[in-house]
Amino acid sequence: MDNGGGKGGRGALIVLEGLDRSGKSSQCARLLSFLEGKGCATEGWRFPDRDTSVGKMISAYLSNESQLDDRTIHLLFSANRWEKRSLMESKLLGGTTLIVDRYSYSGVAFSAAKGLDIGWCKAPEVGLLAPDLVIYLDVQPEQKVPFSAVDYSGNPNFIKVNLKFLFQKAAERGGYGGERYERVEFQKRVAEHYYSLRDSTWKVVDGSLPMETVEEQLRELAMNCISECQDKQLTNLPW
Repeated sequence: MDNGGGKGGRGALIVLEGLDRSGKSSQCARLLSFLEGKGCATEGWRFPDRDTSVGKMISAYLSNESQLDDRTIHLLFSANRWEKRSLMESKLLGGTTLIVDRYSYSGVAFSAAKGLDIGWCKAPEVGLLAPDLVIYLDVQPEQKVPFSAVDYSGNPNFIKVNLKFLFQKAAERGGYGGERYERVEFQKRVAEHYYSLRDSTWKVVDGSLPMETVEEQLRELAMNCISECQDKQLTNLPW
């Protein structure tokens, strides 16, 4: 398999999404290390990027150090992604694959969970780059059917009847509840909006599996994506 990343094709935009404490950051780091070991030109990104001017305002809000109107903070999250849009495109066209911890889907799902109109939430994201692959880490108990095995269109209530198990798993992870959005009832609403945002680029991985098993699945998905997208044009989010 051609590893891509500086071998004549563009890089892949790979996004990891999921609820708080679902293991995204750990898996991003592991995937980044694996791809670098394979010789792929790869970088790890994270949104919000708290090092930018806008990102510092977001960080203060998330740490409960400041108060902002829901629409204001939503627009700041979007602006934080727009700050990096040009650099993101340049990196991808130059052959660098980006592993991104959260992206526009988080912004829309979290704001819609606060009661904002989902169409309004999507509007500021129009024009941002579309990922080649979105990996959703689904935290599920071992004896429940993973979301990846379910036909969502045929069972729209599946996510709702399994939410209590999902959040028990998330809450078991250390440090849960330390930031503004890490509250179980709120995360339930976020999960429902994530579900509504799924498209053909999404792959759902059962995050309750052993870390090594999840890691192997992510490696395969990423390598296939990198190989397949080298000759594809970059596109914008289909919103």
